[in-house]
Amino acid sequence: MNYILFDGAVRDNLLPFTFTRPVADIRLGISTIREKWEYFLRQKTSSLTRDYLREKFPLEAQKENILINASVLPDKDLVSRIMQLREGQALSSGEMIIAMYVHAEDIENMDDLTPEIIPVKGTISRLQHVWEIYSMNNEMLCNDFSVLTAGRRSQPLSKTNFVTGDKTKIFVEEGATVEYAFLNTTDGPVYIGKDSVIMEGAKIRGPFAVCDHATVKMDAKIYGGTTIGPYSKAGGEISNSVIFGFSNKGHDGFLGNSVLGEWCNLGADTNVSNLKNTYEPVKLWSYVSKRFENTGEQFCGLMMGDHSKTGINTMFNTGTVVGVYANIFGDGYQRNFIPSFSWGGRQGLAHYNLQKAFHVAEAVFARRNKVFDEKEKNILSRIYEMTFQQRR
Repeated sequence: MNYILFDGAVRDNLLPFTFTRPVADIRLGISTIREKWEYFLRQKTSSLTRDYLREKFPLEAQKENILINASVLPDKDLVSRIMQLREGQALSSGEMIIAMYVHAEDIENMDDLTPEIIPVKGTISRLQHVWEIYSMNNEMLCNDFSVLTAGRRSQPLSKTNFVTGDKTKIFVEEGATVEYAFLNTTDGPVYIGKDSVIMEGAKIRGPFAVCDHATVKMDAKIYGGTTIGPYSKAGGEISNSVIFGFSNKGHDGFLGNSVLGEWCNLGADTNVSNLKNTYEPVKLWSYVSKRFENTGEQFCGLMMGDHSKTGINTMFNTGTVVGVYANIFGDGYQRNFIPSFSWGGRQGLAHYNLQKAFHVAEAVFARRNKVFDEKEKNILSRIYEMTFQQRR
């Protein structure tokens, strides 16, 4: 059977991260949602997503397909139910379609179909809001650790390290380097990905994951519920945050209850407030309602889309949303919503020149031996057009 992950109704709730990727490619826990589904399905998937993303994330349809809601998080029992679907059937939880058996010609019109509905009882784990990326990360990280390490043996951990808690909750992948670090597994596991580096003096409390080829800098202080995505760098103080990949928070400064997309860079001593002085629930900018909405979360920091960057000593207010490809700098607290392709800070924002943005992206990609190609340019060009009114 061919499996396709579709964005579903929550896609816009997950902006700015879904400006540049399908819902399935959001990192939550150690792996992305797509990687979780592919592990259980034991095969590759493609995506049904927005048209402008399809050149980079092509839809691969066959005569018979099962569409799966990418906001739903898989488990063994749910995957078994999906695999049992037959022609004309769909799984649902309330009004939400979890999965549907469709022919190739019906994929684009799935909302118009009237399948036989098979209800799924019980709670379905699902990602519906941007702040859930960090608020669910603790649980998802523990789940991923159990799945990814089951039946496998960790590489030996150097005796130079200081471990508190259960040493069996530390898993070191091949090629990783960990020396003179402090690792605490009292509250959850510590996962150390392939060819990653944890430098001397780093203090880490689980649940924690540093993914493949990522680096934790010297004397970093990292609290539980944190994921450092592949090829990223992490330093300073970080708490309950998710960094998707290829991003740098390499210097001193605090990042808490936050999410950074790919290709972001936080300048030295960038600090994020994650708690209001009044201890009230945090409001966050909604791309759907175009206003600030209550998250119900007491702790909420920074939601930063791909390619955005800050200058040194940048300060962010509690509950700040930054779009794609913003360049932020200057003194004082930044505004709580910064549109995509903005250049400036508290004193005023200008349009980021698109050609200059391309030039920077080419240089950034080259540093990681990647090519900033026409697919990437086309996506960013479309986002620039889509978000133009937000910058006026």
